[in-house]
Amino acid sequence: MTSKAILAGGCFWGMQDLIRKQPGIISTRVGYSGGDVPNATYRNHGTHAEAIEIEFDPAKISYRKILEFFFQIHDPTTVNRQGNDLGTSYRSAIFYLDDEQKAIAEDTIADVNASGLWPGKAVTELSPAGPFWEAEPEHQDYLEKYPNGYTCHFIRPDWVLPKRAA
Repeated sequence: MTSKAILAGGCFWGMQDLIRKQPGIISTRVGYSGGDVPNATYRNHGTHAEAIEIEFDPAKISYRKILEFFFQIHDPTTVNRQGNDLGTSYRSAIFYLDDEQKAIAEDTIADVNASGLWPGKAVTELSPAGPFWEAEPEHQDYLEKYPNGYTCHFIRPDWVLPKRAA
């Protein structure tokens, strides 16, 4: 049995490229979520964020582990911004699919804020998942097609959530 996650953390190219390589990730696709325009496209996505839909095997990777990695590869403390990308399309957001994902996300955000490792408090939006509009084919697997293409995402070795005391 597989599970899904929908996350937004800036330009979807870099997010997809790093997340797809994690053990337990079955598939990823980029698109638009969390906004107001039906049938969103790259040229017309209104208030949607650039997002990634992740299919994963919960026996191999937990939702919590995916969120921990998500917080390691983008800056959740900047409002509507990642690197040089500005605007609501590039906001940090977790679109939860059920109450369990919501609780895990709230818990993970609280741990990020309590850790003091990030440059400030997380401004990550936490919202119920709405429609996910798949991006155009040229945006799927972009950094595999163009290995030197633009990305502002990288693994930050200092942004690893410590294990919580029991």
